[in-house]
Amino acid sequence: MLAPPWISVPPPGYGGVESVVGALTEALVRRGHAVTLFCAPGSESSAKVVTLLDRSHPDEIERSLYEVDHVSRAFEEIDLATGDESFDVIHDHCGFTALAMADRIQTPLLHTLHGPFTTSTSAFYARHGHKAALVGISRAQLSSAPAGLRAVGAIPNPIDMRTWTLREQKDDFLFWIGRMTPEKGPHRAIAVARAAGLPLVLAGVIQPGQQDFFDREVAPHIDGEAVRFLGEVEGSLKRSLFARARGLLVPIRWEEPFGMVMIEAMACGTPVIAFPEGAARELIVEGKTGFLVEDEAAMAAAVSHLPSLLPRNCRDWVAEHCDVDAVAAAYERAYRSVARQASARSPEYV
Repeated sequence: MLAPPWISVPPPGYGGVESVVGALTEALVRRGHAVTLFCAPGSESSAKVVTLLDRSHPDEIERSLYEVDHVSRAFEEIDLATGDESFDVIHDHCGFTALAMADRIQTPLLHTLHGPFTTSTSAFYARHGHKAALVGISRAQLSSAPAGLRAVGAIPNPIDMRTWTLREQKDDFLFWIGRMTPEKGPHRAIAVARAAGLPLVLAGVIQPGQQDFFDREVAPHIDGEAVRFLGEVEGSLKRSLFARARGLLVPIRWEEPFGMVMIEAMACGTPVIAFPEGAARELIVEGKTGFLVEDEAAMAAAVSHLPSLLPRNCRDWVAEHCDVDAVAAAYERAYRSVARQASARSPEYV
């Protein structure tokens, strides 16, 4: 399991990929696999942990110096492993370096696509995507992929249902959580809550470059009553907010490839109202786990229908499709396919 070098696994705070890697690794170990986790210093896991750099680099994400160093050292250890210590498959979550160099290592590599396809990344994948098998995190993400990728299909991000508690009695507030960017829509969530006549709780990290947007579009509305801002939340507080909220607002305006907050809310029995962008069309079952709406006015109108949705239905859908054991089973099938086809020297993927 090749994790990024930036943040430890599991992450101490914000770290979407690292949370996915941590949950999946633990599930694979529970299911009897021998897993080696190549990761940032400070990581903890039931798997064999191998840290390659002197320190993590949370403030230098995507800086090629550290990614290349991390991947090249991991490839060296993988290449040198023999006998019972050798590897069947590399599962890469690292970014771009491992995929670009996948044809230079004998162990077959499965690369999970964690980000959206942009003009730049599409050009990269068009050039290097044939070098390894690829997994998308949603069908929506794969639909925008360049031609010629060796895609084995879409496998959703995992959630460990054991750590999220169903709550059937909801409080009278709406919840929004995410990065403070226009495409994530905290300002739209404020407008929706105001129109619906319910208080709104906002939570999330303000990353570099986002302060001006926050100061202009969000901060003027924060009054501690109608609109509260809690900053970055984690652990029991985060789970409590998801569980207690009447609904989660996801007024995104971009083709988000997954949307972890949606399944975290539904795991607690909290329905989601979202715009039909990206993976939201796959994660929300209309009238059962939430509502897909076209604009802020329709989102505000849908708030009044939230009490008609059964919290148990939300949780059951997530358990069936996204629980970490279901996701681990899907990856097991992908690993076996990749390993078999590499052994047979066949380029054919389904």
